[in-house]
Amino acid sequence: MKRFFYLLETTTYQIYSSIAELPISWDEVAHENAFLQTPYLKVLENVAPTNMQCFYIGIFKKSELIGVALAQYLDLNKLESFGERDRCIKTYVRNFIFKNFASHVLFLGNNMITGQNCYAFNETIDFETISKLLIRCASEITSYFKKQNITIHIVSFKDFYKECAIAFNEFAFKSIYEFNTQPNMVFELPHHWKNNDDYVATFSKKYRDQYKRAHKKFDGIETRALSLEEIITHEERIYELYHHVAKNAPFNTFFLDKHHFTTFKKQCGNRFVLCGYFDKERLVGFHTLLLNGSVLETYFLGYDNQVQKEKMLYLNMLYNMTKFGIENQFKKIIFGRTALEIKSSIGAQPIIMSGFIYHTNKYVNKVMANIFPKLEPTLVWQQRHPFKDS
Repeated sequence: MKRFFYLLETTTYQIYSSIAELPISWDEVAHENAFLQTPYLKVLENVAPTNMQCFYIGIFKKSELIGVALAQYLDLNKLESFGERDRCIKTYVRNFIFKNFASHVLFLGNNMITGQNCYAFNETIDFETISKLLIRCASEITSYFKKQNITIHIVSFKDFYKECAIAFNEFAFKSIYEFNTQPNMVFELPHHWKNNDDYVATFSKKYRDQYKRAHKKFDGIETRALSLEEIITHEERIYELYHHVAKNAPFNTFFLDKHHFTTFKKQCGNRFVLCGYFDKERLVGFHTLLLNGSVLETYFLGYDNQVQKEKMLYLNMLYNMTKFGIENQFKKIIFGRTALEIKSSIGAQPIIMSGFIYHTNKYVNKVMANIFPKLEPTLVWQQRHPFKDS
C-alpha cells in the first residue's frame, strides 16, 4: 500500500503498510501504550494471523508527529473455524452471515486484544477531530481495497471506555451503531498490597477455601518463566496448547501464527513474559503477559484440557498472574473479556466497553441495530465478590 497523505482541517495524516516507513518519533508518541509501539507492531508485521493485514496511521500537526493509530483488515474467508464450542442454530446462522455478508472486516483498533488500544497522542486532541480522523482513515483504507477488487463489508471502531464512547457519540460517530459486547475484566490493585499474602488475607472464607483448594490440586505442577531459548524449544507444544483453547472458544476471527510467541519474545524481551506449567517435565500449560507501563496486560494462554480439569490449571494461572501484578507493583491487570465469572472470583471487575460498527452496504447498515444483537452469543453469568468487604 502506498503512503497516503490527506488534510483534515489543520491536521494531516499518513497511512503506512510497513514498519520501516514509520517516523522515527513513533515510539516517543506511543510511549504510554506498548501495543502501539514498534516492537509489538513488528510482531504483527512479521507473524500476523494469515487472514490479517495491518496498517499504521501517523497523525501530524504541520510536520510534527502528534498521534499514532492502528488498523487491521481481516479476511474471514481464510479462517479455518469461527470456534467450535457452541453448536446451536444461532451459531450456525451467525457463521453463515459472517461468511457470506461480512467476510471482509476493517478494524480501527486491535482486534487481537481487549482494551482501548486504537490510538495514542502526545498532546490533547479533541474528540471531534479524533472521530473525524478515524472515519476518514477507514474510508481511505476501504477505497484502497476497492481498487484491488476487495469490498470491505464491515468497519468497526473497537474498544472505547464509557467516557470516550459518549464523547464520540456527540460528533462524527453519532450516526454509527454503538454496541457493547462482553465487558473487559479489570483488576485494580490496591497500592497497599505488597505481596500475595496481603491479597489472600482479604478473601472471605468461601474464596479463601477456593484459593486453598486450587493450590492443593495444583500440587506437582512446576511453574517457571521461559527464556527465549526455552520458548523456541517448546514452540510446537506451546502452539498446540494455544490452538486447543482458541479452537474451542465460542467465536474467533483469527488464529495466531505458529511463531507468534517466539517472535514476541525476540521483539519485546523482558517486557513479554511466557510462564510455562510443567507436569513431570511435560509442558501442560502456559500463560503470557505484557508489561505495559503501570498496567499488566494478560495475553494468550493455552493448556492441556485433561490436566486443566485435574489440577484447576486455569484458576491457578489467574492467581499466578495476580501475584505477579502485586509483587511487581502494577496498578491494574487487564484480564480481557472471556471467562467472566471465574475472573470475578479472583477479584477482577467488569468494565463496559463500547465499539462502533457500520456496514458499507447502506441497506444492510440501516438494519444494523436489528441484526447485530442477534449475532452476539447469549451471555449469562454471575459476578462473584471474593473479598470480605464486598
